[in-house]
Amino acid sequence: MQSFTIFKIVFKLAFFLATVVASAQNISGTWKGALNVQGTELPLAFNITESDGAYKATLDSPDQGAFGIPIDKTTFENNQLTITQSQMGMEYTATFTDGVFKGTFKQSGRVFPLDLKKGEKEVKKEKKPKPQEPKKPYPYASEEVSFENAKAGNIKLAGTLTLPENVKNPPVVILISGSGPQNRNEELLGHKPFLVLADHLTRNGIAVLRYDDRGTAKSEGDFGTATSFDFATDVEAAIAYLQTRKDVVDTNKIGLVGHSEGGLIAPIVATNNTNVAFCVLLAGPGVDGKEVLLTQSKRAAELEGYPKVDIENSQEVSAKVFEISTNYKGETSKEEIIKLFKELRTKMTFEKAKAELTDEAIVAQAEMITSPWMQAFLGYDPQTSLQKVTCPVLAVNGEKDFQVLPELNLNAIEKGLKNSKDVTIKQFKDLNHLFQTSKTGALSEYATIEETFAPVALEYISNWINKRF
Repeated sequence: MQSFTIFKIVFKLAFFLATVVASAQNISGTWKGALNVQGTELPLAFNITESDGAYKATLDSPDQGAFGIPIDKTTFENNQLTITQSQMGMEYTATFTDGVFKGTFKQSGRVFPLDLKKGEKEVKKEKKPKPQEPKKPYPYASEEVSFENAKAGNIKLAGTLTLPENVKNPPVVILISGSGPQNRNEELLGHKPFLVLADHLTRNGIAVLRYDDRGTAKSEGDFGTATSFDFATDVEAAIAYLQTRKDVVDTNKIGLVGHSEGGLIAPIVATNNTNVAFCVLLAGPGVDGKEVLLTQSKRAAELEGYPKVDIENSQEVSAKVFEISTNYKGETSKEEIIKLFKELRTKMTFEKAKAELTDEAIVAQAEMITSPWMQAFLGYDPQTSLQKVTCPVLAVNGEKDFQVLPELNLNAIEKGLKNSKDVTIKQFKDLNHLFQTSKTGALSEYATIEETFAPVALEYISNWINKRF
């Protein structure tokens, strides 16, 4: 839903650009643009230099405090720019016209329009840590680890294992991130929720393993072709690794803590691994992907002030589009989706909505909606796994979560967990999808809130685990 869905902005960007150009046009310089998702912008800047007809570049993502990220490859021929980076599952394609690159940015099944204009190079500024970020030295042991996923060609996943002091063989949790390629801290818009969560749990006697998603940061693999079921095998590899660490953790007390899409993945893993001792679902879905996205997009549009008639028309078209994607039949399906979106554009009364539905944006959306990840998400009903879970489960959500609506999904989760004798359902007042204390819960608030993870939620989670183990 961008934590878990396409709307979640999760770009720990490590792009690319460089090499080969067979064009008289010199594109050296700094090129700036921004990914725009439901009112939130993520500025990007590509710094391109030319030497002997070959281009090299670096990437800046100022809002994430990332500067000078090395780029892999770029081609620029006949005014067509193509930037690719296979490990991160990224591609940017654009046409150079009237001094502007007009194109589409794709990453791991998510697709966004992205235009670039020449500008001044970004100046790196010291990024102030959020108040809850722990500072070294930590009052616990922190160990860099790696483990292999035999089901994914033995890719190596890199992570951090934190171990509480003076606790012999503590329970241990594996943190499972939401949708989009994310590092072990689930870093987003200046926040590091998993770093804060891991720090809190470890200080309260619970060991934590968190790791970079496949194809992200220090982990190997291809994120772009993977689905939730592939990510589930990464979690299983993490469990197998912890079972080799009887020297430091209680291997009979391995739990899963999944956020958003991670809350979908945790029950999938628990149904196939009887040694999962407990699950904590943080804003996890209880209904199928189609319903999650329909309810999410409706609430997001309401928060953005879209007219009721536009929301109704959009909902009708989205339902048809999701059905086409679920029964995907190749290019014919993409053409049907593009046609539906163009028809929707003619019906929209809100100028902002019309402006967002450009031809390029429509094609990009069709690509995203028919991606392997999206097809798997739309077609999966969480009840399939929830009904098979027998271990204790804590399911929590924020009252103002617009991405995974709390009452709809918590009720469905509780209904599905009929075979577990220990189920706790909790909704927190005023918290959003990231468990920040918020005013409206809108995506545009995420970066402006200083709080990373509400203490009331942190305490509730650690107390629930410690009462059982």
